[in-house]
Amino acid sequence: MIPVKLNIDKNTLNITWNDNSEDKIKLANLRRLCPCAVCNSEREKNGNTYIPIYTGNQLKIENIKIVGSYAVNIIWKDGHSNGIYDFDYLLKISRN
Repeated sequence: MIPVKLNIDKNTLNITWNDNSEDKIKLANLRRLCPCAVCNSEREKNGNTYIPIYTGNQLKIENIKIVGSYAVNIIWKDGHSNGIYDFDYLLKISRN
């Protein structure tokens, strides 16, 4: 599926998909599940019980950019911008 609309509402990313279904992802979960190499390494190093604590700027989205026809790049207010969230991954984490 492909998102046709992305909207940030307070602490949530709202996604409308091309089949007209809608999903929501809490920004804390979106950041915690960042797919970049640095975040993946951090999760592997700390194990499944690791729960990161974020500051306000770490949970605010500054910009969202479309990457080709398969993903979005989320730029967080604290400057973290390495996460490329492909559409299948967004769908998976929105429905878990």
